[in-house]
Amino acid sequence: MRIREIKELIDARLICGEHLLDEEIHNVCGSDLMSDVLAFSDGQMLITGLVNPQVIRTAEMVDIRCIVFARDKVPDAGMVELAREKDMAVMTCHGSMFDVCGILYQHGLRGEG
Repeated sequence: MRIREIKELIDARLICGEHLLDEEIHNVCGSDLMSDVLAFSDGQMLITGLVNPQVIRTAEMVDIRCIVFARDKVPDAGMVELAREKDMAVMTCHGSMFDVCGILYQHGLRGEG
């Protein structure tokens, strides 16, 4: 599924990474624990409620291309700049992490198992 389609499904607002909207996403990881993301993530997209620079740095380490901040959380300017430097799409949406994961699962996206 393309990032553009995901954005529409979860009614998200794109913060940066417009040039990545047509990139395909096959796996999703939802977590606020970055240690779990490092240990288990085979995802190309991360859904989280944690808003700090470690999210971007952790995502880079496991080749995550898109980060969705749940519950209307918004990264600060420094995080957005870091995401741009790392060539990542960043979005925010109103739904909880649980709801967003459920919507994406319902539309065929899965985690790593």
